[in-house]
Amino acid sequence: MTQPTPSASGTADGTLPVDAPLVVDSAEAVAWNETVDLLVVGFGAAGASAAIHARQAGANVGIVERFEGGGATIKSGGIVYLGGGTRQQKAAGYDDTVEAMYRYLQMETGDAVGKATLHQFCEDSLGLHAWLESLGAKFDSSAPPPKTSYPRDGIYLYYSGNEGVPAFAAQALPAPRGHRMHGSGVATGKHLFTMLRRRVEELKIPVLTQSAVRRLVQDRSGSVIGAEVFRLDPGSPAGQRHLKLMRKAEKVHDFAPAWADRLRAQALAIELADARPLRIRATGGVLLSAGGFIFNREMVQKHAPKYLRNMRLGATGCDGSGIRLGLSAGGSAARLEKGSAWRFINPPTALPRGIVVGANGERFCNEQVYGARLGVEMCEQGDGSAWLILDAKLRRAALKEAAFGKLWMFQSGPALILMLSSPKAKTLAELAGKIGVPAAALERSVQANNASAAGNQPDAFGKSPDMRAALDQGPYYALDISAGNKIFPCPSITLGGLRVEEGSNRVLDAGGQPIKGLYAAGRTAVGVASNFYVSGLSIADCLWSGRRAALHAIQKTSDAAARAA
Repeated sequence: MTQPTPSASGTADGTLPVDAPLVVDSAEAVAWNETVDLLVVGFGAAGASAAIHARQAGANVGIVERFEGGGATIKSGGIVYLGGGTRQQKAAGYDDTVEAMYRYLQMETGDAVGKATLHQFCEDSLGLHAWLESLGAKFDSSAPPPKTSYPRDGIYLYYSGNEGVPAFAAQALPAPRGHRMHGSGVATGKHLFTMLRRRVEELKIPVLTQSAVRRLVQDRSGSVIGAEVFRLDPGSPAGQRHLKLMRKAEKVHDFAPAWADRLRAQALAIELADARPLRIRATGGVLLSAGGFIFNREMVQKHAPKYLRNMRLGATGCDGSGIRLGLSAGGSAARLEKGSAWRFINPPTALPRGIVVGANGERFCNEQVYGARLGVEMCEQGDGSAWLILDAKLRRAALKEAAFGKLWMFQSGPALILMLSSPKAKTLAELAGKIGVPAAALERSVQANNASAAGNQPDAFGKSPDMRAALDQGPYYALDISAGNKIFPCPSITLGGLRVEEGSNRVLDAGGQPIKGLYAAGRTAVGVASNFYVSGLSIADCLWSGRRAALHAIQKTSDAAARAA
C-alpha cells in the first residue's frame, strides 16, 4: 500500500500541519517544559480512557487537545457496543454470550484484527460495561424496537448492527448490543464524553486545550521520547478568537460545510501565528488518539476516493494529524481505503421492503442490512449512484409512518422529502428512462424480487421473508439515495489508521517492528472497527484500545522505576 506523505503545511480547510520529528542525541539534550509518564494526544473517547486508566494505575499523565475536547465522540449518538450478557441484556430477556458476540463480530471485522484480539475484545466487554457504569453511565433494558437507525427517546437497548439479518443470524445467535446512554435527543455522545471529562477532572489530570502537537521528538535510536506542542493562551485575544471560530465551524458544518472550512482556515491561521511551543517529555510514551482523517480532503482523495463526495462526519480534529505524526516517526498505516458510509433507509420500515438498484438497474445488496453496510456497498459498487424502487402501496405505508410514526426529524424529514420529490411513472420502463438506468435490467430486478416475495424462489441477497414485498401496484417511484444527493447527504468516516501491535497498541514500522515509545488508539489506529462499522463499535473500540495502550506504556515506566530502585 502507498503510504501517505506527512504534510508540512496547513490547508485551506484548516488541516493541521505536521513536521518531521525533532531528532536529538538523548532526552537530556532537550530543554523540556514538562515531563510526564504518558502524553495523550487527542481528548476524545480513546484519549480519555487512556488517561483515566493510566492515572488510576498511578501514572503521571498529560493530555494535549487542539480544540476543547470531545472530538467525534461528543457529536455521536452515545451508543456503546457491549455484549456477552450485560445486566440490561439479561433484564430484556436475552442470553447473550461472549462466543455469540465473537462469532457475530468475526463477520463484521474480517481480518482487521487477529482472532485472539477480537476474542479478547469480546471477553473484556462486560468489564468495559462495568467500568462505564462505575463512572456514572446509565443504560437501560428497554425492549428493542423494530430495526431502526437510531432509537427514539425511552429506548436504550437495540440491534445496532446486522445481528438479525438472516446471513448473520444463521452464524451467531442474535442479541441487541447497542447500549445507548440515558439522555434526550440524538446526540447523547455529549453525555458520554461529559462523564469521561468529569472523571479526568476528578483525577486532576492536566488537559492543555487549544494545544496541537506538530511534531514528535525522537532520540537517535528512533524511540519517541516526547512531543513539541504549540499552544494558544486560552485567555488571550488570539485564544478567544480561535475558540469562537471553531465553535462556529462545528455548529454550521452540517448545513454549510464550505463556510465551516473558511472558519477553520481562519482558526488555523491564528494557531500558526500565535501559538507558542512547549516541549513535553514522555518517559513511558506518546499515545496518538486524534481521530481519523475524513476532514483531510487530500488524504481522502488519495486513499479513499470513493468517499470523497460524501458528507464529512465527525469533528475538525479528524484531519489525520495523529496518523501523519505516526508516519513521520517511521510508523506505517493500513486499511486507509476503508470508509463507512451511512445510508439508512429504515425507518420508515416500509422502505427496505422495496429494492435498491445501482446505475445498471440491478440490485447489489440486501436492503434490510444496517445502514452503514448499505452505504459502503453503494459507494464501492460503482459511482455511488443508487435508487430505492417502491410501488404505490409501499410508498403509501412509508408516507404514513414518516408523517405520524413518531420518528426523529432526521429520519422522517429526508424520507418525506425524497418520497414527495421522487420520479414517478406508470410503468417500470418509463421509470427507468426517467432515472437513466437500463429498462430491461430494472424490469428483471423487480420480477426477481416479486418471485421471491411470492415464495417462488430464494431472495438473491438473503432478504428475510417478512421484509420482502411484491412491487406490483403502480405507479412506481424511484427515490434517489445516491451518495452525492445534497438533499439526503450520505455521512462518512474513515476506518483505517496506523498499524499497531495488537497486544500493546504500539505503532509498527514498515517492517512490522514496534516503535519504542509510540502508541496509537481509536480511529488513529487500525482496530476492531476498521472493516465494517456498526453503531457503538467504534466508541467501544476507542475505550478499549485506549486502555490497552495506556496500561502497556505505564507498565514500561513502572518496570524502569523498579529496576532503578
